[in-house]
Amino acid sequence: MPEPQTMLLKANLKHLRLPTMGAQFAKLAREASEANEDYEQYLLRLTELEVAARSANALSARIKQAGFPVVKDLDTYDFSLLPGLPKLKVLELARREWIDQHFNCCLIGNAGTGKTHLATALGLAACRQGRRVRFFTAAGLVTRLEEAQKSYCLDRLLSQLDRADLLIVDELGYLSFSRAGAELLFQVFADRYERASLLITSNLAFGDWKQVFQGERMTAALLDRLTHRCHIFEMNGESYRFRESLKTGKKARGTAQAKAGQAEKTN
Repeated sequence: MPEPQTMLLKANLKHLRLPTMGAQFAKLAREASEANEDYEQYLLRLTELEVAARSANALSARIKQAGFPVVKDLDTYDFSLLPGLPKLKVLELARREWIDQHFNCCLIGNAGTGKTHLATALGLAACRQGRRVRFFTAAGLVTRLEEAQKSYCLDRLLSQLDRADLLIVDELGYLSFSRAGAELLFQVFADRYERASLLITSNLAFGDWKQVFQGERMTAALLDRLTHRCHIFEMNGESYRFRESLKTGKKARGTAQAKAGQAEKTN
């Protein structure tokens, strides 16, 4: 292709916001010529690259917008540590049906059993399926809500949260809130009833949520909505972090004993 036409094509592709096609058309044209491809085959390959790049960029943007603390997948979760946790049921939630149906999910259990890991993995799966996800700790979300209320932009924040197909609230019950903060969190949860999905992790059994929402009435009203259409998983077991620290300690002691034994032999 003559240089002026090449420059014009690049300019047109840039104007049309097709950067991948602009970067790859010359290379693919040479390959198409060498392989005797027709125009349709060449154009198909070129557009496939643009579509793939856009999909990858959109996924990256959704993951960044979600605000996950770390990126973790289901394939790195050790289900053998919690034999009572139904693996197949959890893996089913990696598909998007429950979010499309506006179901909720609660992961309830003591600390260190991987609730945040599973919540993140399910959120990541939803991002890959084109769903908008937001991730907060309960304390972090309440802080954001209180700050937004003080600066008179609460409606804008609530609108942003409302647009999320899946709202993940981690570590409910680890920290207490003010009455006003609890009421704001209740409002967020209640507003999503049968409209969009919630995924909540908590170290507290449902009966103890009154400690968070400061009263039986508000707690009962919330649980009535939350558990109406909800997948509930109990995740009680030995702390993974505690177990790993024990392994590390044993390994360190074993290494120290081996070195001590070697030193005695040398002497």
